[in-house]
Amino acid sequence: MRKWNVWPLLLALVLLVALPGAYAEGAFSMAGYDDEETGHDWQTNLFFERMEALTGVAPALTQYTTAADWAAAKTAMLSGAQAMPDALFKANLTPQETMAFYEAGKLIDLAPYLEQYAPSLWALLQSHPEWLDAVTLPDGAIVALPYIDELQFNNAMWINKTWLQRYNLSMPTTAAELEELLIFFRDHDMNGNGSSGDEIPLTFASLWDLRFLLHAFGVNANDYYVTTDENGVVSEILTSEENREFLTWLRHLWEEGLLDASGFTGLRSVSGTPDEETEVVYGVMFASSPADIVYSGKVQQYVLLDPLMCEGEQVYRDLTGDVIRGAFAVSSACPEDRIGLILSWVDHLYTEEGFILAAAGVAGEEFDYNDDGTWLWNDVSETLVTITLPNATLHGDATTPGWASVEWQMRMDDKATLHVLTELQRLRSIDSMPYPLVWLSEKDNARVNELIWQIGRYAEQQMVWFVVGDVELTDDTWAEFCQTVKSLGVDEMVSIFQSALN
Repeated sequence: MRKWNVWPLLLALVLLVALPGAYAEGAFSMAGYDDEETGHDWQTNLFFERMEALTGVAPALTQYTTAADWAAAKTAMLSGAQAMPDALFKANLTPQETMAFYEAGKLIDLAPYLEQYAPSLWALLQSHPEWLDAVTLPDGAIVALPYIDELQFNNAMWINKTWLQRYNLSMPTTAAELEELLIFFRDHDMNGNGSSGDEIPLTFASLWDLRFLLHAFGVNANDYYVTTDENGVVSEILTSEENREFLTWLRHLWEEGLLDASGFTGLRSVSGTPDEETEVVYGVMFASSPADIVYSGKVQQYVLLDPLMCEGEQVYRDLTGDVIRGAFAVSSACPEDRIGLILSWVDHLYTEEGFILAAAGVAGEEFDYNDDGTWLWNDVSETLVTITLPNATLHGDATTPGWASVEWQMRMDDKATLHVLTELQRLRSIDSMPYPLVWLSEKDNARVNELIWQIGRYAEQQMVWFVVGDVELTDDTWAEFCQTVKSLGVDEMVSIFQSALN
């Protein structure tokens, strides 16, 4: 999965009233994972110092700086070989780990405490029932608290508006219109360098990218190749007629030279970091941001290509949803009289002020406001990445518990960033998750992972061969493909997902 460039977020620190009574340093113990590559050091990071000033509480911190060390620590805690801290922060708990810790009596149900001690989070969950559902176990318990961001990035289609304007071309709205436009890109000197043929009509980095085009055939499926209809019925899309029609169309695009010849290699034809002199050669691209592929100064040359229509309707995959689960939890080792304290502490992160503090720091220090209410960083980009963000914020991933203010993110004083965020907001009004966040048991999750490894390895290779022509897509080869996918257990996988959803 392609990773989004770090797009800054955040606002001035508004003083909050400290909790009644000041607690001594080490009022509760807290452990978690913050990778060494982020540059964060919890012992010196200004975030915790500033949180202490706000709350009167200074947790005793234990930071694990590698994924392997944190995984080993969680295993030891679960088995009882290592003592549990009072709380897990940036816990990076999978749904299966959350359930395993809870069933072993290692984590407590926070649902009875949230309304009183975490009113900001509780209000968010009450206003968005789907968020509440996502974090609630089948028995009604809320064990791990989330990170919530309605601006989660997506693998979107970006189209070169400069090229459209140069030839007075219209935005495509269907698969047929997109193909017609790509042919025009191929046959004309779109970038105005005096020669045609050096343009790449549509670029992508893998079949994973191209599968987002299934939406043009009315299909919205996830990485397990499953989708859910309006009645809650789960089905697989690999053996569907829509998938065969889609692969046939991709084969035609490939034969016509409309797809990036380097697409299935994972390496784009333009390598290295794009700079101001790098020529723009792409008509349509799949990316979370054009800045992933072109020089930042040319980002605004691209706009979001709205999801294509199929039989009068638009669908598109929501890649992550608004909720990232497993960010924070309270252990059964925590004394009863400290549970409210801990939840009140973390509840600050579910306010706009707390989000700003964690992601951007303090106004006048790490960033400043303009007269119009927009904000900008005080450091140049090099210093921002190497000093400011590591030392004064917890910015860098979605494992920090909290809520990300859309309004504040959209007030950043950076034209390229604001352009991308504004475009992605349009996509958010259309996209949806193909399958909702559910809780698979450890056994079911292990079986699904086993099945998808077998199914995905075969299906991805075979579908690429269909597209590039290594295997001709005929009635016989399609029947063989479907039969093999079925024999590898796709129906069993669908059954597991259906049972979990039920």
